[in-house]
Amino acid sequence: MFLTKELMAGVVEATVGNTTGTSPTSTEFTAEAGPMVYKGIYHLFYQYNPKGAADIKGCWSGSATILLGGKPVILYTGIDSSERQVQNLAMPKNLSDPYLIEWVKYLKNPPMLATPMNRINGSAFRDPTTAWLGPDKLWRVLVGSRNNRVGVAYLYKSKDFVHWTLAEEPLHSAEGTGMWECPDFFSVKTDGFEGLDTSARGKKVKYVLKNSLDETKHDYYTIGTYDVVKDKYFPDKGMVEGDAGLRYDYGKFYASKTFFDDEKNMRILWGWTNESSSVKDDILNGWSGILAISRSVWLDKSGKTLLQWPVKEIKKLRENQVKWPSKILEGGSKLEVISVTAEQIDRSIVESFGRGGKVVISSRVYPTLAIDNQIKLFVFNNGTSNVKITSLNAWSMKKAQIS
Repeated sequence: MFLTKELMAGVVEATVGNTTGTSPTSTEFTAEAGPMVYKGIYHLFYQYNPKGAADIKGCWSGSATILLGGKPVILYTGIDSSERQVQNLAMPKNLSDPYLIEWVKYLKNPPMLATPMNRINGSAFRDPTTAWLGPDKLWRVLVGSRNNRVGVAYLYKSKDFVHWTLAEEPLHSAEGTGMWECPDFFSVKTDGFEGLDTSARGKKVKYVLKNSLDETKHDYYTIGTYDVVKDKYFPDKGMVEGDAGLRYDYGKFYASKTFFDDEKNMRILWGWTNESSSVKDDILNGWSGILAISRSVWLDKSGKTLLQWPVKEIKKLRENQVKWPSKILEGGSKLEVISVTAEQIDRSIVESFGRGGKVVISSRVYPTLAIDNQIKLFVFNNGTSNVKITSLNAWSMKKAQIS
């Protein structure tokens, strides 16, 4: 799937969920993979199941990296004929094609695999990150795993992006967190909202390590420092590992992935929102799983949490603005926001951004009565005291165009 520059992140959630599938016979949308921008086109991949020696039993999540010469490559997890999770490499067939329609697998896949010597669990070894360059000019990449219930981010290094060596120690690990899926490691500025490539270093740089917890299906992250000499990540004091820690989203949001948009100098977050309905309903609907609206991510000035907000491109989908002045909303009352088309494309997701982006909650809802022209938008106060609305802005939303 590829998106035009103008609509790259103004993607309305269900357009993706309703029109893409993980295989020719299934319309289940699972984790997104490999977001990147190449020649002005924003690309996003999803899971598929091609046939091949290193991924004959499945093709799972991965990440894209733009090499120094501008060539994109993808590392992804495959399942080999021995049911082992292995890391594979693929490259574009035609670099002059801005849509990157065709890809070629590395003939000597897999360059990373579990062996008796490295003692990696071959059934829990997946989801390579976007790679970054160290001061020694070696590429580095993380692969999620576990050792019993110790979550592990294994570190690999490479000079040519083809031959990879497992580091002596993981970048980071944490007891009691279980399997780390879809790890993500990136740098953030301490004094602004602009994004950074993970290879960037300096005094005004902090690092974020995000892991998707297989046991709870929640994404959590810590903020800390990265020792580039020892290749070790250290969470800041007070950071909590695991499900009780900081989360991107306190609702339905999993297997998320960021990428650095070097055209707009922003760090962009994508996330998968699975269903809250039954499997039976999903089969009847003919599809399952969608992408949440993509978000800009940056470090709060406190340095203790990240901030998120829908990317500015979403404004291109707005129309028919309704603007209220200051109003008092009495306890137990509600006011309808008239002249706004509350019906959106798939009518099953609500994404709420609070406290300036410090707290985000995504929910799946499946109305049976409030559908089509019966969908209405209200502001309500279920408390007993009056509440002052300082201002309110609402828009109807146009449909996004996705190729």
